[in-house]
Amino acid sequence: MKVVWTSVAIEKLDEIERFIAEDNPKRASDFIDTLLEKGDLIGLYPDSGRVVPEIAYPEIREVFVGNYRIVYRRTSDRIEILTVFEGHRSIRVDELEP
Repeated sequence: MKVVWTSVAIEKLDEIERFIAEDNPKRASDFIDTLLEKGDLIGLYPDSGRVVPEIAYPEIREVFVGNYRIVYRRTSDRIEILTVFEGHRSIRVDELEP
């Protein structure tokens, strides 16, 4: 299944990379690569993530990478990566791109 990263998700990746790079630029780059790889793997296993508990829509799921959550929507023909953020935060429906 095709994986599409939304503009919001790309912006979040940029923010994460800048934050980590303040202490360790190499670690930041490596971690973003890991997030991108994990996101792309969702296309092979679209039901591998759990339903996001605070939203509880069956089509919106998440996978964890370290302390970060990759939130995605499964449609009939693709996976849309909606956002990436620190796992201790909760997410609201209005934070997701339509």
